[in-house]
Amino acid sequence: MGRAFILGVIVAILAVAACIYVLLAKGVIPASADSGPLPLEHWATRLSLHATLAKEAPRTANPVPLTDTNLIAGIQLYGEHCAICHGTAAGDASTSPVAKGEYPKPPQLATDGVEDDSEGVTYWKLAHGIRWTGMPSWKATLSDQQMWTIALFLKHMDHLSPAAQQAWQAVKN
Repeated sequence: MGRAFILGVIVAILAVAACIYVLLAKGVIPASADSGPLPLEHWATRLSLHATLAKEAPRTANPVPLTDTNLIAGIQLYGEHCAICHGTAAGDASTSPVAKGEYPKPPQLATDGVEDDSEGVTYWKLAHGIRWTGMPSWKATLSDQQMWTIALFLKHMDHLSPAAQQAWQAVKN
């Protein structure tokens, strides 16, 4: 009886795998960026991301101190690398050709915000990117210092000093 059960489980797993293969090979499951999410897709990707962040995101304090100079540097880096997809203080990323064509749509950080995320979580997202989205890994392009500096800005973007607020208002995508 035990052998029959194990054989049945193996056959069932192989049958499910074969069905998934056929669906993929026949193009039934869309690969296009302009099609909507499949059932359970949003749930599965969010579950995976949250589990990975809980396991891998740094829990240490940001090594970049909170100063106007560092906030402004973070704003400048954000403007250069992030605003095209994630928007500016003016909320204008939706007009960017890149943001218009992305799936899923990138969060607009001036309105959607990430201030509740720890700086370690934001640093991890910058360093590693997010699979199944348009979020790239920046670790080959930006230094650790630069990624922590952007994370500093994003953590404090909702309560900037006047000088930093002026720099933020000046960012264009």
